Amino acid sequence: MDWEQRYRRAVITSDTVATACVVAAIGNFFGARDAANWHEKWGILAFGTELLVLAALAIGRAWAPAVLGQGAEEFRRLGRSLFAATVVLALGGIALTSRNIKLWIFVAIPAIALVTMTARYLLRLWLHRQRKEGRCLRPVLAAGSPATVRDLINRTRKFPHLGWRVDAVCTTDGLGLDGELDGVRVVGRLTDVANHVRRDGYRVVAVTPDPHWSPARLQRLAWNLEGSDAEMVVAPVLMEVAGPRLHIDAVLGIPLLRVSMPTFTGGRRAVKEVVDRLGAAILLLLFSPLMVFVGLLVLADSRGGAFYRQRRVGKDGREFTILKFRTMVAGAHAARAALAARDEGAGLLFKVRRDPRVTRVGTVLRRYSLDELPQLFNVLAGSMSLVGPRPPLPEESAAYGPDIRRRLLVKPGLTGLWQISGRSDLSWEEAVRLDLRYVEDWSLALDTVILWKTLRAVLYGQGAY
Repeated sequence: MDWEQRYRRAVITSDTVATACVVAAIGNFFGARDAANWHEKWGILAFGTELLVLAALAIGRAWAPAVLGQGAEEFRRLGRSLFAATVVLALGGIALTSRNIKLWIFVAIPAIALVTMTARYLLRLWLHRQRKEGRCLRPVLAAGSPATVRDLINRTRKFPHLGWRVDAVCTTDGLGLDGELDGVRVVGRLTDVANHVRRDGYRVVAVTPDPHWSPARLQRLAWNLEGSDAEMVVAPVLMEVAGPRLHIDAVLGIPLLRVSMPTFTGGRRAVKEVVDRLGAAILLLLFSPLMVFVGLLVLADSRGGAFYRQRRVGKDGREFTILKFRTMVAGAHAARAALAARDEGAGLLFKVRRDPRVTRVGTVLRRYSLDELPQLFNVLAGSMSLVGPRPPLPEESAAYGPDIRRRLLVKPGLTGLWQISGRSDLSWEEAVRLDLRYVEDWSLALDTVILWKTLRAVLYGQGAY
């Protein structure tokens, strides 16, 4: 589609211009000090660094249309490509015994990473805005059982930023409810999928679970789609497992979907631990004046202390004391029983949208999540993480079933998928699904994306009360 090519060209141009600007700025600033040997010492390194970075992005498939504007994989490929460029640059510097190579490794590449990631994020915001308005969407033909197709339709409508729009459906018997499934035309049987794709030009064929789909029929469908512009996507049975845990292996000519175990220990978790402690320390230093100001406002607004302490359940079911700025009047917990009839919370959560116990200052603090800032002390102490599932109350945890208890396999977080997806507006089932998805699919790249998106969620205050 035309918009896909235009968007890809925009990303390539953005990366090229950003790299050139950073390299030129560093070369001109530092090279001016040694103008006599600028071309020899700086010009060659600057030009070589830019070529190396762009070549690494191309080889690392950081410009592949399938990942542009889609989840954390785009930034993961960008990061891997820049890391590869750094390694090659370092080895080249050692081989050439260049004394200036450290500047390009420790200043230029990090600066390029910062600028390119920011530019890509801004382009993604534009793309997602277009998709919410019904533009820049890939037309999808969904083929499977009515129940699984209906689930796919609902998900694409709920998350238009993913870029799919189900325009047609094929089912086993070619029938739906009055020829439609949730307002989408049922155009034929599963045996007719390839014919409809070639005739109507769908960009994606989404194959959802159905007893009809045997390995032989899936292979035949893939053959019949050859030569068309359609991408065939097969939804696995493990719908909630994704990201780095899924791998495709060929064993004896049989394609197998290999699901690796979720990682709760090891090197990446050690890196996360270091990032949590260091990040919490830096944020506490940055926000300390704001926290002092907020504490004084809380004290001036109503009787009681500035902080509220509450027991929560953390990793492996261990309880700890969470810190928050007080947002309710003194004795608010004792008045909870009188508000039971007004409970608007999801599932085990207790929430009242216009809770009379919340103070005037507390309303503002909750809207912008400023009451959560003291939890940085919990992160620094090691009982919480910067990113993770929501920390439950002991009575909530006691009511968990075996599936939901998987939330306790990792540390609870100051923010998480629930924070950037609607917070209190989420249903209980959706909040649990997001937390379990984080536990199953955790990665450092996912943490980075969540932290980035948290800023926007806090500024807009959506779902906070």
